[in-house]
Amino acid sequence: MSHLVNSVLFVVAGAAALGVYTVIWRKTAHRPMAAKLLMRVALPLLLIVPITLLFKFSAHVPYSETAATPPEMEGGSGYKKKAEKPDTDDAKPATSTAKNGGGPGHHFETAEPMPGPAGEMKAESERLRAESERDKAQSETTRGLAPPPPASKPAVSAADPSLAQPPAAPSQPPPAPAVADEKSAWDIVPVYFGTDRRRLESPKRLDYGFERSRQLELGRALVTVPKSHKVPLIERPWVVKIPYFDVKVYEETEDPQKHFTMQEIKTLSREELLDLVRARLAASASFKDHALVFVHGFNTSFDHAVYRTAQIANDLKFDGATFLYSWPSGGGVASYTYDRESAGQSEPFMRDFLNLVVKETGAKAVSVIAHSMGNEPVLQVLKDLKRSKPDGVVISQIILAAPDVDRDNFENITKEIKGLAKGVTLYVASNDRALGISRRFHGGIPRAGDVPAGGPLVLPDIDTIDITAVSTDSLGMNHSSYAENNALLNDIALLIQTGERPPEKRIPILARVATPKGDYWRYPAP
Repeated sequence: MSHLVNSVLFVVAGAAALGVYTVIWRKTAHRPMAAKLLMRVALPLLLIVPITLLFKFSAHVPYSETAATPPEMEGGSGYKKKAEKPDTDDAKPATSTAKNGGGPGHHFETAEPMPGPAGEMKAESERLRAESERDKAQSETTRGLAPPPPASKPAVSAADPSLAQPPAAPSQPPPAPAVADEKSAWDIVPVYFGTDRRRLESPKRLDYGFERSRQLELGRALVTVPKSHKVPLIERPWVVKIPYFDVKVYEETEDPQKHFTMQEIKTLSREELLDLVRARLAASASFKDHALVFVHGFNTSFDHAVYRTAQIANDLKFDGATFLYSWPSGGGVASYTYDRESAGQSEPFMRDFLNLVVKETGAKAVSVIAHSMGNEPVLQVLKDLKRSKPDGVVISQIILAAPDVDRDNFENITKEIKGLAKGVTLYVASNDRALGISRRFHGGIPRAGDVPAGGPLVLPDIDTIDITAVSTDSLGMNHSSYAENNALLNDIALLIQTGERPPEKRIPILARVATPKGDYWRYPAP
């Protein structure tokens, strides 16, 4: 029986390993060759070796007490014979007699137990056979040979009302679950999105993957932010994943009282989205008639982009209309090449989306935050927007965070968008790991968001702020320091709300650094 159980478990584990490997094979289709070989060979070995060792070890585990006794071989064939009866009384095997259910007495002889595991299993087999005979006699008594044995559980006495009757209902109804009162449990942040990602086939909810749809799709997500939220975190369920893959081994249950969650997500027609946005703008107060557009960077899934947008809006206390454009990022560290091309091809769809926000929503001020690789298409779209911006609409602030853009191209494009916005701010850092990957990918040439040995990029009419001292990128690969640091969020909030310049007027602790090309600002070391 144990051999059968082990065989079944081995087949199940093998099928599971095959399923995981199939997922790995599909997930690595767009990876670089080196990463593809590593993930398709090394990672499966990490799955196969533990399973093999597990079953090798289980083959040496003694049989359980309920397992059948294996045949003991003697002389190469047959079961081990019963021990011969010795001549002396001292060596005479013990004889046991058992009465079963009040019926005739039954007796059986037990040989002297053999030493070691084989002897223990033999004795256990005899005990199980005796119990089987006793159960058989028990069944005879139930057919009339003897009254049935008393039930193991005593009958309930009618004289004891506490036992005869079910427990009384509590005097007060149980308290209602805390989630029933949504207003006291979490806040809701609406995020109006545009994307050219292809939809995923999911029965649970609308979702988008990394593939390109080659068309613009509009929608709205309602994100819950728990009242217990700690600025500037994104509290999500704890997840254990296989590295470099979206394969979840374990995931904590999602709870809107503790986590950012997607309460609702749906697609909208152009008219439906505009109606909702106009109503939102009409109700705005602190950021009256203000629209904020966020474009994410490299290594970002659709869900993470939505949560990041909601986190920024919530932590800025932004009550205007919050927009997200999500281009088809692969959402993995090994997908840099794919992401770079994917960001570029999204430019026409991003242009349509930004034109809708600027020209059709009724917003009187629009601010844009572009991060990392998202800066490349954003700068191209802004260049086109300058030629067609409608009268009465102000591009308030353009915030370029850690732009993964060639330095010379960045300088060329920013010259062309000069005068489009009230202000342009460039956040740079020397310890940005994702920009380090990009720099090596591009032959060691620093990117626009880098701070090389010669200093950061300093350009006319752009405020460059070195955030190295407050960067949190050493803790992760998303290099989202602009959204993961209270000091930076405070600066962004003041920048959008007041537009005050130069930067040390907003943030007095900033140090002004003079260079031959102009001044830039730097956060002091903590």
